[in-house]
Amino acid sequence: MTLRTTLIDATELAALPAHAVLIVDCRFDLTDPAKGERDYLDGHIPGAVHASLDRDLSDLSRQAEGLGRHPLPLESAFNALLSCWGWQPGMQVVSYDAAGGALAAARLWWLLRLVGVHEAAVLDGGYAAWLAAGLPVESGAAAPRPVSKVSLRYNANQVLLDHVAVRDGAAGQLLDARAAPRYRGDVEPLDRVGGHVPGALNRPFADNLGSDGRFKPAAQLRDEFLAVLGVNAPSHVVHMCGSGVTACHNLLAMEHAGLHGSRLYAPSWSGWVSDPSRPVAKG
Repeated sequence: MTLRTTLIDATELAALPAHAVLIVDCRFDLTDPAKGERDYLDGHIPGAVHASLDRDLSDLSRQAEGLGRHPLPLESAFNALLSCWGWQPGMQVVSYDAAGGALAAARLWWLLRLVGVHEAAVLDGGYAAWLAAGLPVESGAAAPRPVSKVSLRYNANQVLLDHVAVRDGAAGQLLDARAAPRYRGDVEPLDRVGGHVPGALNRPFADNLGSDGRFKPAAQLRDEFLAVLGVNAPSHVVHMCGSGVTACHNLLAMEHAGLHGSRLYAPSWSGWVSDPSRPVAKG
């Protein structure tokens, strides 16, 4: 079985033996956090478990620490989650959501890479692509899996939490994944103030997808990112967004395009503006 490390299409996923793949439904709605789980129970890819962005892929109790709206889960909590899902080393993991990977599927993909699990991919086109292919679905909760023993560590070199390094420009070239109006500061529906970190470039995550909701070809993504980044090497790039979620979509797109080695500023804009003394750029 050829393991996928960035994207997988629906027909490839359907052909994988059930025992060799862990499928994770990451559907989530920021305006209705319980909707994703309701949708999962109504219908999902057979065998899939469900992950909530708020409950499983974040630790909201740490918001007061200046870590943004979706702080990373503790290592112990993420290990416990993988254990509960029955993950084993070498197992292919496939995550999906209803937003082309942008809301939470890419976040899980990146968390797995953060603990050294590279046999992880996002379903290209998400749940809609699975349905469009006429593939089967099931409802209700997934059958319990055998609990495994998991003890993995975050790679601190792949994630940036240091606001001082961002302020001083020592972190690298920031690449903001938010839509252009939020980046410019024209509107800000979620955070204390609009705008961007001084010096950050803008690459809206939605630009990674074609009109069919699937990722653009790797060569096209590569050309588009290089046009934005200019002289900045991929390893010098640090992704951000509003809370460290959709930024993972840009990181995934760059990896798929062969632009390897970029990192994530996990607190992102919501963490940056938690301190009113930090500078804000507009336009």
